[in-house]
Amino acid sequence: MISSPDIPKASYMEFSINEVFASKRRHTSAKVIVGCAFQSVSERNATIASNLFFIQAKLGKKRKKNRVFGGNPVDFFFFLCFFLFLIFLKRLQIVYFCRMQNETHLLSYLQADRIEAGCDEAGRGPLAGPVFTAAVILPKDFYHPLLNDSKKMTEKARELLRPIIEKEAIAWAVEEVSAEEIDAINILNASITGMQRAVRKLQVRPDFLLIDGNRFKPFDGYEYLCIVKGDGKFASIAAASVLAKTYRDEYMRKLALEHPEYGWEKNMGYPTPAHVQAIMEHGYTPHHRKSFHLKQLEPTLF
Repeated sequence: MISSPDIPKASYMEFSINEVFASKRRHTSAKVIVGCAFQSVSERNATIASNLFFIQAKLGKKRKKNRVFGGNPVDFFFFLCFFLFLIFLKRLQIVYFCRMQNETHLLSYLQADRIEAGCDEAGRGPLAGPVFTAAVILPKDFYHPLLNDSKKMTEKARELLRPIIEKEAIAWAVEEVSAEEIDAINILNASITGMQRAVRKLQVRPDFLLIDGNRFKPFDGYEYLCIVKGDGKFASIAAASVLAKTYRDEYMRKLALEHPEYGWEKNMGYPTPAHVQAIMEHGYTPHHRKSFHLKQLEPTLF
């Protein structure tokens, strides 16, 4: 029998080591060990601690022949649950780390004491369709985890964000410049003109403009700053890029119903091989930009 004269009778437990190891319920021995460990720590009793080590040593020898949880399904179940829990925690850690790495940190404003409008365009490169521009004034505390440069977002994310931006923005406006006007003044001037028109349509007048890109022209006394890749740096510019992109895509899908042979519902007017081939077979429409010359299309231009 294991005994200790220093342990009070109320907490004193007598048990036979041989009975413990002969028992079929091996989790009972685990409970005894845990109880002894708790008691040895709380009461600092050296005798109980030594008895504990003795029990553990003997238990190890007894189970050395069968290391798979002593054949006890209860032990195996708890170990399996613990193992799966560790895998779950590790996966959570990986997902959280990836999200932190991919999270876009957009600036809410450049100057906190001014009303800033972000301006951007969509559709400078396509062979067909207008260029769309947008201007957006956001609240200083606006935040959405999906907001980013529209080109880096999925179509589903853009469509999800569009009504949120329209609802939460202090003011917003979208403008379009036709293919005919693009041919007349070139795409750079068309983009600048479209952004100026969008700013003029805002119901709240901003006193500072954040322009995506490196070129702009002064107008109506507005102060402005051109920011290269600004749609990935400032929330208001990113919001403008989302509105311009979603409105243009919607417009091109409607045009595709009139001219289904060009596949505009998929390529949005960009020079994909299928679109170029369709132009070579069917020619230009009034919605194509005649000033955009591709080598593949040069024979059909004259």
